[in-house]
Amino acid sequence: MQKNRLEAFSDGVFAIIITIMVLELKIPHTDNINDLRPLIPVFISYVLSFIYVGIYWNNHHHLFHVVERVDGKLLWANLHLLFWLSLFPFATGWMGENHFSTWPVALYGVVLLMAGISYFIMARLLIGVHGKDSKLARAYGKDTKGQISILIYAVSIFVALVYPWLSFGLYSIVALMWLPPDPRIEKILKH
Repeated sequence: MQKNRLEAFSDGVFAIIITIMVLELKIPHTDNINDLRPLIPVFISYVLSFIYVGIYWNNHHHLFHVVERVDGKLLWANLHLLFWLSLFPFATGWMGENHFSTWPVALYGVVLLMAGISYFIMARLLIGVHGKDSKLARAYGKDTKGQISILIYAVSIFVALVYPWLSFGLYSIVALMWLPPDPRIEKILKH
């Protein structure tokens, strides 16, 4: 199967997720600058989630530049990823509205963990479709950074039960690790 419809559908879902997240930023009904203060936690959670959705879109985009074809399993694996990403607006809103309290921060970590696992599964299925000796397989390698991210998310969920702000900080560190586009894919695209 060609990959075009999968990419187009995924891009649309990414755009919708970002649109829904920004709608959580409720506009004050006054012109007093102090009325923006209650929105600070919501805005902070929105910024982190916007960065995460951008990271997933960017890496998805780069990954599919190397992909030549997809199969039915891949379509479902991509939907699995999009399912978890589609929960970002809810988890983001709950975390921001509750000022980074324990359970919202832990749930945010669960969503991050499951999105990370689903991306890992999708990448492994793509390598299976293209073969162990493909450019994609060589570029992707063991995905150490992806596995470390998943581990940090899992640990951070439990950390959130005691220190939610530390957990939020760990989520932010993982986001910073992923800000540059995946250099493994960049190298393949240059050759």
